[in-house]
Parts: sequence; C-alpha cells; structure tokens
Amino acid sequence: MESIEHINYIKAPKARVYKTLTSEEGLGQVWTKKLKVKPEVGFINEFDFDEGYITKFKIVELVENNKIVWECTASDKEWIGTKVSFELTEKNNTTTLRLKHYNWKKRTEFYGWCNYNWAMFLLRLKTYCEN
Repeated sequence: MESIEHINYIKAPKARVYKTLTSEEGLGQVWTKKLKVKPEVGFINEFDFDEGYITKFKIVELVENNKIVWECTASDKEWIGTKVSFELTEKNNTTTLRLKHYNWKKRTEFYGWCNYNWAMFLLRLKTYCEN
C-alpha cells in the first residue's frame, strides 16, 4: 500500500488548525466552498470539486485538537477505501501538522497529482490559519 505524507508548520494554536479542519467555515476557505461537514464520528463529510461526483469521507476518529481521521467512501475510484489523517502537536504557539493519505493500492499518475494537491491544500491551510 502506498501513502502520501506531508508535514507543515503553522504559526497558530492547534485549536485553530483543528477547528479549520473540522468546520464548514474553515474547510470552505481552504478546500472547496461546496461542502457539508460536521465534526462528529460517523458523519459523512461531502466535498464537491465540480468533477462530476461528490467526494465523501466518513469521520472515523476525532480527538479534539489532536487528531482527525477520514475514510473515503465515494470519490474517484483510486480514493475509495483510502484514509486521510491529520495529526496535530503544538510547541511555542506553532502547530506541527502531519497529513497522511494512506491505503492507496499503487502509485499512479493520479497519486502524484493528489500528492501535489495535498501540498497546495496545506499551503492554503497555513495561510488561512496564520492570518
């Protein structure tokens, strides 16, 4: 199984980063404005990227201000069954965010494209949380 992994350092408290990653307001600013999100284990978040389908992630784990894990239940076929985790730690008012998108069946061109797009997502998240 393949995994995409990124680390980013955000000069903001982890509570702010966590709230951004678990709210419609926050994810609407850094990912897509067409979404349905609720910070509740078992809820299925929906994201519309205007690609002809809705990407759905079931929330499988929430540890307030520390960890979020989603499992993809609908999207591009390569995403279905993959998981995305966000792990947060904080030191000196800087949050370290570890993003992992794992359980990919294999490395493909789409995998590479998604790797790039997760990096761009983290850049937007950093910009939003720091301003």
